[in-house]
Amino acid sequence: MANELQSLSQLFQNRLFRIPDYQRGYAWLQQQLVDFWDDLVNLHPDRYHYTGLLSLKLLKSQETLSWGEDLWLVVNNGYKPCHIVDGQQRITTFVILLNEIVGFVRGLDENKDKSDKEITLGDETVEEIVSKYICQKRLPRRIITTYLFGYEVDNPSAEYMKYKVFDEQYAGAVNETYYTKNLKFAKNFFAENINKLYEKSGEGGLEEVNTLYKKLTQRLMFNLHEIDDDYDVFVAFETMNNRGKRLTNLELLKNRLIYLTTLYDDDVFDEKDKSALRKKINDAWKEVYYQLGRNKSVPLSDDDFLRAHWIIYFRYSRKRGDDYIKFLLNKFSSKGIFEKAPVLVESEVGPVISDDVTDSDDIEAAEAEEQEIIEVFKLQPKEIEDYVNSLKDMAKYWYDTYFPSESVNLNPEEQKRAERLNRIGIGHFRPLVTAVISRRDISVSSRVKIFEAIERFIFIVFRLGNFNASYGSSDYYRAARQVYVKETDVDELCKEIYNRTTNDIDFATQNFVARIEKYYSTGNGYYDWNSLRYFFYEYEAKLVEKNNIDRFCTWSMFTKSEKDKVSIEHILPQTPTKYYWRNMFRQFKNSEINMLSGALGNLLPLSQSVNSALQNDSFEDKKHSKTTGRRGYENGSHSEIEVSKMQDWTAFEIYSRTEKLLVFMQERWNLQFNEEQLEKLIGISFVKDGREIPEELEEVSSNVPESEERTEDSGDDQKLQFWTAFAKYAEKHGRSTDIAKQKPSNRTYYDVHIGAHGYHLFFSIPYGKRIKMVIYTYNTETFDRLKELKKQIETEFGESLNWECSKPTGTTRSIVIAEEKADDFNPTEQPKIFDWIIDHFDRITTALSMAGERLNMRG
Repeated sequence: MANELQSLSQLFQNRLFRIPDYQRGYAWLQQQLVDFWDDLVNLHPDRYHYTGLLSLKLLKSQETLSWGEDLWLVVNNGYKPCHIVDGQQRITTFVILLNEIVGFVRGLDENKDKSDKEITLGDETVEEIVSKYICQKRLPRRIITTYLFGYEVDNPSAEYMKYKVFDEQYAGAVNETYYTKNLKFAKNFFAENINKLYEKSGEGGLEEVNTLYKKLTQRLMFNLHEIDDDYDVFVAFETMNNRGKRLTNLELLKNRLIYLTTLYDDDVFDEKDKSALRKKINDAWKEVYYQLGRNKSVPLSDDDFLRAHWIIYFRYSRKRGDDYIKFLLNKFSSKGIFEKAPVLVESEVGPVISDDVTDSDDIEAAEAEEQEIIEVFKLQPKEIEDYVNSLKDMAKYWYDTYFPSESVNLNPEEQKRAERLNRIGIGHFRPLVTAVISRRDISVSSRVKIFEAIERFIFIVFRLGNFNASYGSSDYYRAARQVYVKETDVDELCKEIYNRTTNDIDFATQNFVARIEKYYSTGNGYYDWNSLRYFFYEYEAKLVEKNNIDRFCTWSMFTKSEKDKVSIEHILPQTPTKYYWRNMFRQFKNSEINMLSGALGNLLPLSQSVNSALQNDSFEDKKHSKTTGRRGYENGSHSEIEVSKMQDWTAFEIYSRTEKLLVFMQERWNLQFNEEQLEKLIGISFVKDGREIPEELEEVSSNVPESEERTEDSGDDQKLQFWTAFAKYAEKHGRSTDIAKQKPSNRTYYDVHIGAHGYHLFFSIPYGKRIKMVIYTYNTETFDRLKELKKQIETEFGESLNWECSKPTGTTRSIVIAEEKADDFNPTEQPKIFDWIIDHFDRITTALSMAGERLNMRG
């Protein structure tokens, strides 16, 4: 066993490196690359930098049979074949950077007509460098190219590394996965930064690149550790890779299963069987990673899929509901192989023809003599095979639940219902939906009905009733397995879901009424209802069906987080300063106008970002398009066209449209409000109190400010000014696409969506006297997941966080990241506050990324 410090130039002497099949792919993200680059660039040329442990497993000849034509370097040139057990992320990074340095130098104007023999880098020719670190060609014909570093051939990253990173010519298509996306990002990252380094250094640019190469190959030192043959390499891999950037559970399980294939006795499970099972495991994981990474912009979570499959495949128990990986690692453990269980078996007896008539007692005695007890493994190879086959098969159906419109397993009607489930938030029903899609013997009509029943359950129970997010989860997790193993009839399950929802309607509607009354009391009305956009989308879908003309945009456009997409318009403005509105609603107090503005019937989804352009325009102006290019209601969605047919927009129109929309809600989701509930949900009964309408107001300049009576809006104006100034500051500093991509509003808080699973960030300015940054988690499962990473997040962030800020329902929790005093509305203080926001955003997103959270911070 060797245990010594070696540079890259020493490591690559007569070694052939391969990343084994039990390893994950390339997982480094931008922050790790930035840190690596900074360490290298800032390293003094005469100093060494300790890079970490590199664990290698020297391979026997029978372990390299799959290496094929690459073995000529081992057989003919004495190269040592090695598996990288620990350190593959760093070695991969080194090789990518080295390759980009070589490519950059080749591309310089002075080198374009030169061969690799004529181009120098450091004290070596490019030909020597490529031969030492990248690849060698077999002489004399130079047809076979062997790369000194790469992945085993059955890994999707193997071809990608060869043809997309090392740029070997290739005419065919190369599969991409989540991990190959990371390889591509690293390649582009280094190419861009080498070019910047060269340009920044002026005439000394080439010397800077030479210095970079020397530091990379000679000054970054590994602690080399070669694992002996008798060392348990798989256990070592699990132990080592649970330091730093942890393995995902899916990666850990793959390593465990491959490890188990090596433990069976040869007389029970020979080498051919082991090799075949190992191939099944690799094939399964290849398919899983393909499906999870099919959508490059929205890669699916490894652990979410693994947990869902566990729910579907094994018998679910709430007691161990959050410990699925413990269950799997315990199920698939060496203990299950080495500990044998007694099994009673019958001896196999050949057919016998006899005319003897035997007494029944004699038959029983004979059977007893033929039985014997043998010892068999508790965990049979067949169990591993069945499990990985199921994992492989279910991956495509899991993908279908996220992207139904791409599915070849669903017809258009099924796709429509499944898309609706994604829009409303499928939640804990996703495993059940996956199981239903996987059952190809279930009829289309049955699938459509159960999707509809699930959507009704979610809308009534969660979107109206605001039940705890885990309500019904245990029942429908168990149902997922029952559907998968055909223990339950899908049509009967559909009836159960529908009836359960109906039984919950009374309680759900009571909660909904109470919540809407609260929203009215706080001033925003239905605008604060978190399911408003889904409701309006479904109303628009009904109008599309009625008119048989699809003028509306897709749900992906119907979001509130990006510009130029659907926004919610207050037809009667929140702050009606124009004469038209003040005159039209002159009989109402300011508090009543607030309620009218937030009424359901006064809210309208705009299918383009024209909200800010319309603002306080009169109703007549809002209805009609302008020659300046601003679009009016009459040319918008069906909902807008419907409103544009009104002659004027009065309180009675608001009341009538609110009532109409609530009737649609009852019909669409088959529920019923009583008269008292309906009146409370309309919320503006004062419209019908028969009050006297004052004389029309005298029309004055449209620039006259509102009366002093509406001073309660001044605080909102200050908040809007603050967030508007922040957005402009962020844009000026190149951060409008990640930190400040939301439209400024007059609220205390400002949401920052970072593409994370189950949470987002927000900043707030409570009372204008503090600045605060918070992680808002949508469910307790997400909160618990982050809390497991508490130590690492806080270490990377550099401060302790407050993890105990929870809402009364217990379904959502907040993590206070930082908070301090600030004079928010003082313009001279705002640049300092904005810098605080940017700094804390960068620090917490870096900490989350380093802890293994997958973030997407670009718009």
